[in-house]
Amino acid sequence: MGLVEAQIGGLALDVTTNSPVVTLSPKNSKKILPIWIGHYEAWAIGMEMSGVVSKRPLTHDLLYGIVKSMGGEIDKIIVTDLKDQTFFAKISIKYNGSILEVDARPSDSIAIALKAKAPIFVNEELFQLKDEKTTGIPDQESLRDRLRRINPEDFGKYKL
Repeated sequence: MGLVEAQIGGLALDVTTNSPVVTLSPKNSKKILPIWIGHYEAWAIGMEMSGVVSKRPLTHDLLYGIVKSMGGEIDKIIVTDLKDQTFFAKISIKYNGSILEVDARPSDSIAIALKAKAPIFVNEELFQLKDEKTTGIPDQESLRDRLRRINPEDFGKYKL
């Protein structure tokens, strides 16, 4: 599995599904990987992107706090796979001279990566997906058209 470092392209509400979508793009590339996520997870990602601090710890704050208090460090997160229209990710944690990988949802992983200022990596094969019927992800051109229809004011400014 080849990995590419990615960045968050934006966070918006997909009006066709009424679901939040976060997009990841390889650095220096126009390819897009959309990941439809839950509203709560979008809210957590939006807070981290905006620098808004919650009065009480949210789930990703709690997990990050536990890792740090035990002497660990979030090394990176990796979006690894797509199976049956579900994305999979791993959180890579440096702890006690070892690397631990923990299975996680991409949305939670992205929120933790933002909190920890850790890099985001994606299995490069996920940027090559073409069969929308199997994956649920439109091809790159269809995806660009769909994302163009999202209100530009909402893209990257998910309301908290």
